[in-house]
Amino acid sequence: MKLNLPAPAAALELDAVMVDLDGTMVNTLGDFAEALNRMLADLQLPAIKPQIIENMVGKGSEHLIRSVLAHVGAADIDVLYPQAWQRYEHHYLAINGQFADVYPGVAQGLHALRSLGLRMACLTNKPLSFAQPLLAAKGLDGFFDCVFGGDSFARKKPDPMPLVETCKALGSDPARTLMVGDSSNDAQAAHAAGCPVVLMTYGYNHGQPITAVKARAHLDSLAQLVA
Repeated sequence: MKLNLPAPAAALELDAVMVDLDGTMVNTLGDFAEALNRMLADLQLPAIKPQIIENMVGKGSEHLIRSVLAHVGAADIDVLYPQAWQRYEHHYLAINGQFADVYPGVAQGLHALRSLGLRMACLTNKPLSFAQPLLAAKGLDGFFDCVFGGDSFARKKPDPMPLVETCKALGSDPARTLMVGDSSNDAQAAHAAGCPVVLMTYGYNHGQPITAVKARAHLDSLAQLVA
């Protein structure tokens, strides 16, 4: 199946698509802020602003929690982490999706990709127990043949392993499997796995301009994937 991306990207011959979740399909910054600040309150630590959290998102929950704890000046993070994770998991599952919104154009783009007959996977660094309920709550779960989280494989993006394993699950060759994401993690993993990559301009990229990251295209809406 040929996907005609907007110029200057060339047409891609594809069999499947992998789509990131946070910052690509759903703006989950509100969920992160709410769950993390409830966690910090439980630990009797100061709150953190959403703008700071935004630059920490994308490398999995452990990295996020440790980064937040370091930012607020927590002592003995290695000792504190198990309790922090337990409180964060408790709060995140309780509010999952309540402070999050699907980006404009996402449903339209997913419908268009599905109509082309492409096999589809959601591939995120978010824990699977968080990702699946969020997709269901936002009405996005029906688009995907499979969903993989940051704990589905031994390593997370930017390691290429999750992409390679997802391609196997989809029965597709990496060169014919598009990665759609919003960060340098997605791009780095895609390049290493041999997958073409398209990046969304509105997501989370650790405070760095996403247009500086090499990709086949940088799009403002998932609906632009199918020209």
